Formats: sequence, C-alpha cells, structure tokens
Amino acid sequence: MIGLARIAAPIACLGFAVLLLARTRQNRLAGLGYAGVGAALLVASLKPAGAGTVAVAVIGLLVLGGLLSLLFRREPWLVAFLTLACIPVQVHYLHHQLLAPLYVVAAAAGFNLLRELVQGDERMREFGRATKPLAFYLAWVGISVAWTGDIRNAALDIVGVYLPFAILALAIARLPWDRLRLRLLYGELVIMALVFAGVGFYQYETRQLFENPKQITGNAYAAFFRVNSVFYDPSIYGRFLVVALVPTAVLIVRGRSVRDAVLAVAFAVVAWVGLLISFSQSSFSALMVAVFCLCVFLWRWKSLALVVAAVVLLAGAAVAEPKIVHALRHHGVSELNKLASGRGSLIYNGILIAKAHPVEGVGIGGFSHAYAKRTHRTPRKSASHNTPVTVAAEEGGIGFLLYAWLVISLALSAFRRIERSVRGDVALAAGLVLVAIFAHSLAYNDFFEDPTTWGVIGLIGLVARQRVAARGEPSAMIEP
Repeated sequence: MIGLARIAAPIACLGFAVLLLARTRQNRLAGLGYAGVGAALLVASLKPAGAGTVAVAVIGLLVLGGLLSLLFRREPWLVAFLTLACIPVQVHYLHHQLLAPLYVVAAAAGFNLLRELVQGDERMREFGRATKPLAFYLAWVGISVAWTGDIRNAALDIVGVYLPFAILALAIARLPWDRLRLRLLYGELVIMALVFAGVGFYQYETRQLFENPKQITGNAYAAFFRVNSVFYDPSIYGRFLVVALVPTAVLIVRGRSVRDAVLAVAFAVVAWVGLLISFSQSSFSALMVAVFCLCVFLWRWKSLALVVAAVVLLAGAAVAEPKIVHALRHHGVSELNKLASGRGSLIYNGILIAKAHPVEGVGIGGFSHAYAKRTHRTPRKSASHNTPVTVAAEEGGIGFLLYAWLVISLALSAFRRIERSVRGDVALAAGLVLVAIFAHSLAYNDFFEDPTTWGVIGLIGLVARQRVAARGEPSAMIEP
C-alpha cells in the first residue's frame, strides 16, 4: 500500500491548502472534500495487522465525531475546551503516541465546518497573514511524501498530526469572540496544570511513575528523580506547565484586579515548583525566553540587563556543575553529547542530512531512515531533537523557508499593535506561548507534534480577525 500513501498524502495536504486559500465557498468545500478523502486513503494505506479493529475504530470515530458536531453547533467554544482537555490523553500505536480522543474532536470540527460551508458561510483566510505560509507549508509536507524513505512514518505524521491538528486550529480561529469563554478556557488551563502538578508532587514523594519504563530506569541511576505526571515524558509535562505559566505572567503584569494578580501569583508558585521537579532544562529555557520577551515588551531596551544577568547566572551554574567541568577537562565534546542524551549527534547529523539534500530534503518522516543510512546505526529518536534542523533535513531548504515564514507571520500577527485591551492581552499571551513552544522545540523536537501549538495558531487567528473587525473592516472577509 506504499503507492497509495504516496498518492493520498498530496491529495490530503493540497486539499487542505485549497481550503485555506480558496476565495469561494465552492472551492473551499472542494478542498475540504479532498482533504477528507486523502485522510481516509492514508488510513487505508497503513494496512495494520489488526485491520478489522482499525476499521471499527474509524467508524466509531466518524459516528462520535458526527454526534459531537451537533454539540459544536449549539456551543462552538466546546471545540476549544475539549481540545485542551484531550491533550494529555494518548494511545501508543506503531511506535507513535497518538492522541486518539483528540481525533474525535477534530472529526467533529471537520463535520461542523462542512455544515457551515454548505449553509453558506463565506468567511475565509481565518489565520490572517499566516494563512498563506501555513497553506504552502502543509502542501509541501504532503508533496514531500513522494520521496520520503519511511512512508509509514510519513503517513502517520500527516494523518495523526498535521491534518487533525490543522482542522482544530481552523475551528478555533473561526470561533465567535467571547470574553467570558476565553476566561473559562484560561481557568480550565489553570485547573489542569494544578491537577498535573499535584500528580507530579505525588510521584516525587512516592518515587513512582505511572508509565515510561525508560524514565523509570533512568531515575533509578540518576542523582535526581524526574516526574512526568500524566504525560509520557517529563519534558512534555514541563512544557504544559510553561504554557500555563506564560499567560499567568501576562495576567500578573497586565491584570486590572489586585485579587486576580494575587491568585495568579499563588498559582505561579505552585506551577513553578511542579516544573522544578520535572528537571526539564528545555522547559525552563522556554519559560526564561518567554519571560524575557515579556520584559522586552514592558521595559524595552532596559530589559537587556536581564539578558546579561541570565547569561552570567547560567555560565556560573555551568562552571559549578561537576559533570560539565569533568566532561570539558577529560572528554570534551563527546562527553557533553553523552550528558545531553545524544542530542548533539542527532543535531549534527541532522545538519549533515540537510546539507546533503539542500532543496527537497529526505521527505517528511524520513529523518530516522536517513540518519541510519548515514551513520549505519538506527537512532533512538525519529527526529533531531531540534525542530528547525528536522524541518531542514526532512523538507529541505524550501520547507525550512516556509517554516520560517510561518513562524514569523504568526509572531507578527500576535505582537503587532498590542493595545491595552482584552484583545491585546490575549494576543500577547498567545504570542508568548508560541515563543515558549518554539524555544522548547530547539531542544525537544515537538513543535508541530504538540497540539498546543495548533491551538495557539488558532487563537492567534481569532485575535487577528477581531483586530481587523475593530478597525472597521468587514470581519467576514479576512485578507492577509
């Protein structure tokens, strides 16, 4: 079924690109139809051993999605609430952690979008200036399946990540503006973070993890105990807490109520302690970058003093760390790479792969295959632990430029003309969360694989649409 996947992936991704770029309702319907057909063919191309079980699961997905779409019609914001609630729930399948309940929400969002288009909804360009780069990037990802060395991994990436998460982002961008529901969404995020931190405290106290045998083994030999809460990996748990801490920091500095500020500070203390026991360097780095960007927004050039202080502090901590000192004195770069769990080798070889395929890359999902071919050994990770390097290796220079265009467009949409209003606060928080996720992805390859990224993309699109409407332009026709 390899040939079917190579045909189905471009159909699905190009169809979604048409859905984003088309200027007529009929063409948008056609794009949505092609995306759905392509996704169905991709699922069929996987041809798993338990095909009957998968068929039943797909039918159940469509039935549940159809029923849930009826609820979305009555309460559109339910798509955002359920997306956030389903983020931690994963199912292990074919060496992938699949967010199965989230696919039900995505199916319901797709059915709801179909209904709206059929009934005459003329809204378009929901992501504002980020619409074109997102559409072109998704199209190129689908086309790159034609030359990938790992077609099964590529099919799973597209049908399990890009298509369902993109439809969720689109559904969130199309939501009606509602301040109360935005506050409820933030409240849900806070409650989830507190629950997950509480689970982390329990794990730290009892020295028991719920899953991830690799982490359990690592804790047995490490000098400190890392918790993962309800997530598979401590870094994913840490990133979720960072996502909750960033808008809380915005609330503290931009809030209009002393009571809200006090409650926000109390939550931040609990969440920070929960983050501490994850011992996730990438999560702490992401939080520091986001807080620094917030300081730049507040204090402009004066915030450079924070950069100097942070650099001095980190340099002092590195010099004081015995393992790092010993590695530099006796083993050099190779030992540092070992301390970083092989990240250096993955990134270095990822750069070499990108240099060997500078234009087209090795195809989506093909990093592991290309790495094994170059080094004659299979890596423990299917990506480079660095999203820009992985994008450059798998999608070449073209994909990397589209990825950079997308990130810059989203940042401009979020940070441009931030006014002192609810819209401005939401835009600032969403932009800073995107910055934090991007910074996290430099040490943990999970930018597009994280549904939170797509939720933030949708939220940025929602705010961008409101800004256009606030300037007196028609909100039904959003141009980049």
